[in-house]
Amino acid sequence: MDEIVAEFIRRTLLKIPAVDILKILKIWNFLPESQLETIKLHQCKESLSQDVVELCQKKRTSMKEAAILDIIYHQTCPNRKIWTVYEMTKFPGEEVDLSDMEEFKDSFKKILQRNLRNVHVSFRDSEDNAVWIRIAWGTPHMKPNQYKTTYVVYHSQTPFVFICHCRIKRYIPELCQALMTAGSYHKIRQMELRSLYLDSLKAIVFKQYNQDFEICYLTPLQKRNFETEIENPGKESAFSLTTSQSKGRDLRTASPGTGSQLETKFKTNSKKGILVEREEPFRCLVKFSSPHLLEALKSLAPAGIADAPLSSLLTCIPHKAKNYFTIREK
Repeated sequence: MDEIVAEFIRRTLLKIPAVDILKILKIWNFLPESQLETIKLHQCKESLSQDVVELCQKKRTSMKEAAILDIIYHQTCPNRKIWTVYEMTKFPGEEVDLSDMEEFKDSFKKILQRNLRNVHVSFRDSEDNAVWIRIAWGTPHMKPNQYKTTYVVYHSQTPFVFICHCRIKRYIPELCQALMTAGSYHKIRQMELRSLYLDSLKAIVFKQYNQDFEICYLTPLQKRNFETEIENPGKESAFSLTTSQSKGRDLRTASPGTGSQLETKFKTNSKKGILVEREEPFRCLVKFSSPHLLEALKSLAPAGIADAPLSSLLTCIPHKAKNYFTIREK
């Protein structure tokens, strides 16, 4: 087995949580069960990964099989990267192409390899009738770099594509062109919808959610168990918020579940505290985190984090399929 492949497998195994290594190796189905039973799972990950690499060396594993292992890792742990949603459209009146997924794969790979000299493309189907595409990019004079990859999740006969951006953004146009041509679309656009949680994004674009948001009218600030951290008055922060360094007039906001930041303004009617003497409200960053964006939205009011009814800025997320907004001050 090539030393490059051996090192790639070793690094891939080191990324996998220890409790998931055996499960992922079984899904990979490359090493026989009898060999997997010989692996000592309770040793350190470095030793464990080396044992697996030695087994792979005996089977002369190629980069093709190693790439599939990497895809399985990302399918099992998809919340390690930020996913962005793209929407493709056809010409007005044109019907959805019912071509076979195998035809799509073959066409996509040929188009990409024709436009770019050195590119390595791998596919793996998932249980929800989607195909996962892994692309390793190279240069005209260098082989594909297996550590600079793009992951694409495409559901057959739908206009939506979920892309985890690669570090080399100059290849995005070629990627989009291959997707449009293989899927028989004529236009593609990046939506204002991105998150660490792939399943949450799918629930929004495929409308797999309960459209009724829970309405709970609570007294503002009632029984909120926030820890207040008062630091230097010159760096006002409350509720464990980090003071924003932005001096612009645009306020950017991201919704719960995205893992990104919400920049907003807070005012207080209290006669005490560090905000009393301020004429202007202070700016700060609020970070929300949730495994499911829609469930997080529903729980904002009952948890006392937001007043009910919820702002239209939040409730429009499922309908407009966007979770990144720019709010301009008047």
